[in-house]
Formats: sequence, C-alpha cells, structure tokens
Amino acid sequence: MRHHLDDIQVEEEENEINLTPMLDVVFIMLIFFIVTASFVREVGIDVNRPDAPMTESKPEDSNILVVIDASDDVWIDRHLVDPRAVRAHIERLHAEHPEGSVVIQANNRSTNKRLVQVMDAARSAGVYSISIADSR
Repeated sequence: MRHHLDDIQVEEEENEINLTPMLDVVFIMLIFFIVTASFVREVGIDVNRPDAPMTESKPEDSNILVVIDASDDVWIDRHLVDPRAVRAHIERLHAEHPEGSVVIQANNRSTNKRLVQVMDAARSAGVYSISIADSR
C-alpha cells in the first residue's frame, strides 16, 4: 500500500505544468515592445498657432494672399498662377514688401497636396511667416 502512494505522488509531480519558460517568453516580448515603441515616429506637419491675438497688426496690403480654390487652382493677387510659378511670384511680392507674410486661403474641397506645395514654395522663396486662413 505504501508503494502505491509513492507512485501517485511521483505521477502528480510529473503532471504539473512548468510555467517558467512561458513567463520568460512573456517578459522578452514585453521588453521587445517597449524598446520598439520608442522608435515609432508619426509623420505630420507642424502648425504653429498663436497663443493670443496679436496686438500689433500688419497692414493688410503688405501680406501676400494666396488663394487655393476648390479645383486646386492657385490665385495670387487675383491672378491665376501656374503652380510651378508660385515661388517666383512670392519672391517678387516679398521683395516689394519684405515685412509681409504669406496668407494661404485654401478652399475646403482643395487637396492638402496643393496646400503643402504652396507652403513649400513660400519657404523656398524665403518667407517663413505663413498663415493658413479659412475660406468661407
């Protein structure tokens, strides 16, 4: 009878599940996800918004107004401009009024691609003060 109880205890010890390897795998996966999560970068455009209304206002005529309509046509000073010539027009107008900034008024139906192209053209023309206005 004693021999029979010893066999049952040995069988119970052999039937237990060892969780140590599973915990090792879980900790390794946790470390992997923590390390890789710090390298993920989101792509986007930085938009600087003013904190408070500006007390000093620039004259309206010194600003360069660029309008993007619903069909992605670009208008500068009420003239239709080829998108490839936007930089040259902004450079010319900025030379006339160096204190002015570029105000882009984009239609809600215009594409973001055209907006970014105009912003890039303004920056390459040397104008870094760019505002985006809502067209209503």
